[in-house]
Amino acid sequence: MNKKPSYLKVKDHSVSGEEFELVYNKEFDFLETYPQPSEDKLGAYYESDDYISHTDAKRNLFEKAYHFIKGIALKRKLKLINSFSDLALSANISEDKKLLDVGCGTGDFLKVAKDNHWDVSGIEPNENARIIANTKTDDSVFNIDHLLRFKPQSFDVITLWHVLEHLPKLESHIEIFESLLKPNGRLVIAVPNYKSYDAHYYKNFWAAFDVPRHLWHFSQTSISRLVATKQMLVEKTKPMTFDAYYVSLLSEKYKRGQMNLFKAFWIGWRSNRKAKRSNEYSSMIYIIKKS
Repeated sequence: MNKKPSYLKVKDHSVSGEEFELVYNKEFDFLETYPQPSEDKLGAYYESDDYISHTDAKRNLFEKAYHFIKGIALKRKLKLINSFSDLALSANISEDKKLLDVGCGTGDFLKVAKDNHWDVSGIEPNENARIIANTKTDDSVFNIDHLLRFKPQSFDVITLWHVLEHLPKLESHIEIFESLLKPNGRLVIAVPNYKSYDAHYYKNFWAAFDVPRHLWHFSQTSISRLVATKQMLVEKTKPMTFDAYYVSLLSEKYKRGQMNLFKAFWIGWRSNRKAKRSNEYSSMIYIIKKS
């Protein structure tokens, strides 16, 4: 099979120091990390104390700031899933609303949803993160092989917060998520956008490429085409404006060897400002409806 056109060469800045290519997939308008590590070797690229979504650590100012912003983001995520008109919770509705969070990390979003009357389940491959998550959710978080044990049409909402880009079997996972949603259920996917201003500015230093942990790099066209193959439709998109600042801060570190708060803030601000016209935000949330 012929290799796809090369888009960019990118280094794994956080763990291995290895170099990977990003190749362009014309069918779906996304970039693929090449070569992709085999599934049995992929876990080694997550073995870092700095992989922040697998820990509740607050060892330094950067991690404290991350958790502060995460607290704000959690409230926004809860507001989003409660806003779906046919799923809105009220005192007059006694039926449980079922949520599955895939790649739930240490379980903070599940805990917030559980405390607000959602019946929650989670999937988390990392054992240490899963143990922490289960202390917050009454053992409602499972390894990834549990995805196939859920009954079809079990969930009102399935969320993937910066997770889809990590999944090796992309199309088969989309098919699984579609099968697990109830009719008119929502699939909520948040992913980086390689067509954003900050991605173009930082190029191979853009932290959201995060190779090889990120196997796929999406555009808005990518997500629409991908879910359409499973008869689903992107209902709306929403920006994740904080991500432009966070990603720019890490990108500054990769590019210059240290974090430059003022430069990162400037690039993040410019990215969000330009995105008001182009709608190409650093990261985007896609609200996808099952027909």
